[in-house]
Amino acid sequence: MVLEPQGYRVQEAECGSGGLQKTAQFKPDIVILELELPDRDGLDVLRALQEWNEIPVLVLSHRNQDYAKVAALDAGARDYLTKPFSVAELLARLRVLQRAIPNVPEGPMLIAGDLVANLSTHEITCRGHALRLTRKEEALFYLLARYAGKVVTCSHMMRSVWGLDSKERLSELRVYMTNLRKKLTPYGGEMFIRTEGSVGYSLALSLKGESSFNPVVS
Repeated sequence: MVLEPQGYRVQEAECGSGGLQKTAQFKPDIVILELELPDRDGLDVLRALQEWNEIPVLVLSHRNQDYAKVAALDAGARDYLTKPFSVAELLARLRVLQRAIPNVPEGPMLIAGDLVANLSTHEITCRGHALRLTRKEEALFYLLARYAGKVVTCSHMMRSVWGLDSKERLSELRVYMTNLRKKLTPYGGEMFIRTEGSVGYSLALSLKGESSFNPVVS
């Protein structure tokens, strides 16, 4: 009743499992998640969402204690809105989340050389060979692909994939990036993914005619 008159297309689910299925099916731009669900706790649903996608999640809940908000944000929520709330505030928070969504091209996207990422099917091939990546590796790769040619800071990568920025996640991030590079190494992986000092990582757009300056995504 509130969102559709504002131009949003809405898919509803009455339980956590149904919500996960619809998220996989429709690939929404934003998920609004109620923590009190009939089949499972909303935090469990939130963690499951974070395992395989980067869709920003706005949590709605009667739980107004600080520890409940911190738990949701640590689990990967981008924002937390306590009930009751005003329609104006809900719409404002959705607009903020929308502005943070990068423009993602559809279909195949040539990254560098023979490395091809299909952002619609989530298939990654290099010189005709399909790459087998874990969920976290895939999430990190597609984050770099969305900002190909730019430096993506470690803080941004941790917030996007794990929902928080911490020293513990930094060491975990480095392990995942090392493993991702190893899988790309037989196909020239060191040329594709670059470490940008202590700032972050970048994914090359081209192996020729490269600029020495890359904008930073933080």
